[in-house]
Amino acid sequence: MTTLHTQPNHQHILLINDLPGYGKVALAAMLPILSHMGFHVYNLPTALISNTLNYGKFSILDTTSYMKDTLAVWKQLDFSFHAICTGFIASEVQASIVFDLCAAESKKGTKIFVDPIMGDEGHLYNGMTNQTIQYMQKLISVADYIIPNMTEALLLAKNSCHTKSLSKKESITLINTLRTMGAKSIVITSAKVEDIDCVIGYDNTTNTYFNISYTPIPMRFSGTGDIFSSIFTAHILRNKSVADSANIAMDLVKEMIVLSQKSKNAYKGLPLELYLSLL
Repeated sequence: MTTLHTQPNHQHILLINDLPGYGKVALAAMLPILSHMGFHVYNLPTALISNTLNYGKFSILDTTSYMKDTLAVWKQLDFSFHAICTGFIASEVQASIVFDLCAAESKKGTKIFVDPIMGDEGHLYNGMTNQTIQYMQKLISVADYIIPNMTEALLLAKNSCHTKSLSKKESITLINTLRTMGAKSIVITSAKVEDIDCVIGYDNTTNTYFNISYTPIPMRFSGTGDIFSSIFTAHILRNKSVADSANIAMDLVKEMIVLSQKSKNAYKGLPLELYLSLL
């Protein structure tokens, strides 16, 4: 068995997400952040994508065969991980591969983080279907932490994803529904409760709910969700609480957006290398 160090900056993280040829999103955003924060990072691309989808034209290469072969090699090499973070999954076959891996690793004590990438602003992303929702529902059943946005949380819970704002009672019900599906700790981004923008969630360790309000910035960049997930994961692995980790991630993403407001190309994402010192 490969011996892993136990200090936070020696923890091994496996990232399962797509890899863009251009744009600071998905693996291209997560790798520099977590590497800079001192973690040993492995990556397993679920797809190679020419550029961020916002451009309207793109090419996607499915990497299912590569995933199978890579995991087989890693098993022979006896690689193991302190945490696994999942993002974009391209097919039901991939979802099955990722589920089996996460279920097996979870039994060894590996922390499982799931960002169920499916949609935003009340609708599914292009190429996502009801089948996508179903395999994400299965995957969150083995997750220690899930990080959906509001649209994804509602889709997972089989609710209408067109709700503009939730009451406080509805927000708790949504969180509890996801808990009954197997998710332990929950962070829902881009939420709106009582017409207030917020991040809401539940910390399984302390059995507490939280609601962190924020003021939206009228500027959107691709990849901010991936940045949030990376920073959140890092601070959980540094033994911060779920609410504190979410708060730190919110503040840092906000600061990066403010510093990038003069950018003329939001599609390519935030210029992360300029801001790594903030981490």
